[in-house]
Amino acid sequence: MSEDTKDSNGAVLKDGDTVTLIKDLKVKGTSSTLKRGTVVKSIRLTHDPAEVEGKAGNIKGLVLRAEFLKKA
Repeated sequence: MSEDTKDSNGAVLKDGDTVTLIKDLKVKGTSSTLKRGTVVKSIRLTHDPAEVEGKAGNIKGLVLRAEFLKKA
């Protein structure tokens, strides 16, 4: 069985969950920065339990580290 994906508080994340960033994060390949408190809706789990995919604003295909997320 694969490892569960957990947020910064230890809550288990599932496909379709809504999460909030707990830290400002620079987006590689752009000049954008996602601010703390940004909401990412409808996340998708990846093969790596430490990462999730999502979209925030007009930035699609983001891969975010679960350690910087908090389940909403």
